[in-house]
Amino acid sequence: MRKSKVFIFIHIVISLLIAACSSQEKPFKCDDPLGCVEIKPGRPIKIGVLQSFSGALQSNGIDQLRGIQLALADRGEKLLGHPITLQKEDSLCSSEGGMTAAFKIIADPQFIGIIGPYCSGAAIKASKIISEAGLVMISATNTSPNLTSILGKPGSSHHTGYFRTAHNDTALGLAVADFARQKLGIKRAATINDGDPYTKGLTEAFSSSFIELGGEITLKSTINKEDKDMKPVLTAVLQSDPQLIFYPIFRPAGDYITQQTAQIKGFEKIFRVTADGLFNDAFLNTVGKEGNGMYFALPAMPQGWAYNNFVQRYKNQFKEAPIAGQHAHAFDAANLLLNAIEKTAILKNDQTLYIKRQALRDALYATNTKGLTGDITCDKYGDCGASHFKIVRLDDPAAGLESLASNIVYTFAQENRISKPKERKDAD
Repeated sequence: MRKSKVFIFIHIVISLLIAACSSQEKPFKCDDPLGCVEIKPGRPIKIGVLQSFSGALQSNGIDQLRGIQLALADRGEKLLGHPITLQKEDSLCSSEGGMTAAFKIIADPQFIGIIGPYCSGAAIKASKIISEAGLVMISATNTSPNLTSILGKPGSSHHTGYFRTAHNDTALGLAVADFARQKLGIKRAATINDGDPYTKGLTEAFSSSFIELGGEITLKSTINKEDKDMKPVLTAVLQSDPQLIFYPIFRPAGDYITQQTAQIKGFEKIFRVTADGLFNDAFLNTVGKEGNGMYFALPAMPQGWAYNNFVQRYKNQFKEAPIAGQHAHAFDAANLLLNAIEKTAILKNDQTLYIKRQALRDALYATNTKGLTGDITCDKYGDCGASHFKIVRLDDPAAGLESLASNIVYTFAQENRISKPKERKDAD
């Protein structure tokens, strides 16, 4: 009897040992070609935020940050049991600023990715640095075709691991050209850029589409970002005899162009069109009534309950309405990154988290979902956003940004573009 009890006891012990051994997890082995990030229990998931946090575009950068913060708030600032921390870096809307900010991020190997930057110019060098370091970058506002693709071919500054929820400016350029020819019925247009990849790329996209639609570009001019006296270039524009001037410039240069066109005789007969770089409260407050009658080409903001609820949350959280455009794109950019992390990360029983860098990129390239801004599908070059636009007219600067955003005079969807330009009625 005693022997049988001893046997039973030994059998139980052995069974428990076997069960304990079988329940032990296999140690994690990184087999990812770009490497893995190990996040210890209780340690944060680190994400960089590159934006314009100073200067004339500060309000735009703040607006983007708030969109990201609302996305994190939806998850309680946590993901897979780990807190999420943001490291904010000022990319200064410049190539050098973006490069410096990117180097600050990759100096810490714990960073997973970056949301931003605001300006395309700041992404040129930053995206290369981030790509080579194995991270991902998702911008809500970069629109330069060179960063992704131009007519199905990789842009000159395209780097693997770069994504954007913003549109590609080849589409916005077409939208402005279509507005000029279809709505305004004009034949002649001039452009002004400041040499920045964004402004140069957008004016070129507009020019190509405008010519394709039967229009003529009377002058392509370039200013320096630091210029204040715009009279020389504006005089040249007048002499070229356009019916429209397209200047998708940032502040403060965009302020000076707008104010001085209102003061120079002859421009009252010329349509003024800009883009989202000047779509902010600071611009409206600066130019006042001198901006009356000008047009803004913008991404079409989402409609319906979800977006209205988002705006209300924004107002409740930050005690004011959105102060610039594309805050919803920043919200979607943050969710794209967080969803990809959640999909690919490996969480161990002790709450250690492992993130494979290449697997994270692959998940982003495979994105096909519904975001606040609409359908989000990433192609092989990193373009994820839909190409839907609106043209709004400024009639009352004192009414603010919300009033301007709702004063829509033209809408455009790339998939519904007019394909028979010869049937349009031309006007002199």
